[in-house]
Amino acid sequence: MDNSSGVGVLDKAVLVLNALEAGPASLAQLVQSTGLARPTAHRLAVALEYHRLVHRDTQGRFILGPRLAELAVAAGEDRLLAVAQPILAQLRDHTGESASLFRRQGDVRICVAAAERSSGLRDTIPVGAALPMTAGSAAQILLAWEEPDRLHRGLRGAKFEAATLAAVRRRGWAQSVGEREQGVGSVSAPVRGAAGRVIAAVSVSGPLERLTRSPGRLHAGPVVAAAEKISASMRRTPS
Repeated sequence: MDNSSGVGVLDKAVLVLNALEAGPASLAQLVQSTGLARPTAHRLAVALEYHRLVHRDTQGRFILGPRLAELAVAAGEDRLLAVAQPILAQLRDHTGESASLFRRQGDVRICVAAAERSSGLRDTIPVGAALPMTAGSAAQILLAWEEPDRLHRGLRGAKFEAATLAAVRRRGWAQSVGEREQGVGSVSAPVRGAAGRVIAAVSVSGPLERLTRSPGRLHAGPVVAAAEKISASMRRTPS
């Protein structure tokens, strides 16, 4: 069977990516597994690294890069939203607070789905709103499981510290009290994709007069349960 697309450089780049699917590889290992000349393998791997399709581990070996995971998330976004919307509505009804789903996009987090509290004082975050990655419990969730270099870069100017994110990883949820907006609190938990990577954050938010200064004590349980329910649905193979 001919696996050539007719575009030689693309075919060779795919050879490199296919080789890295098996795990980290040195340049010599790439040459051996792809059959490419050493200068060609090196040139392609470095070019793919520039576009974040390839990355290097602490030992300098080539590995698949974060851009592939981001593209996979984008490809599955319609499914994520379809799965999440009814669960967000259930979470809103259970907690009495507005529920939202956030995904990271560069230096901001985007609200991609929401179930608003129908009446009374509420924290309204419209779908499509871009919020900073430097404040709020959803930002903590989306940053806490990042690779160390991206995590430390993300802490620059943030209203939370590395110790905060360590606590988030340990307990599996985050809370914020007046971080993003004075008088507003929130609780968030991670949504994970098929590979276990954090792909989104589920949140409830509202005024501190209802959430108190310990919003996690009130709502961590249902928020974590909602996030796990979405994660379980995302891990299932689509029919």
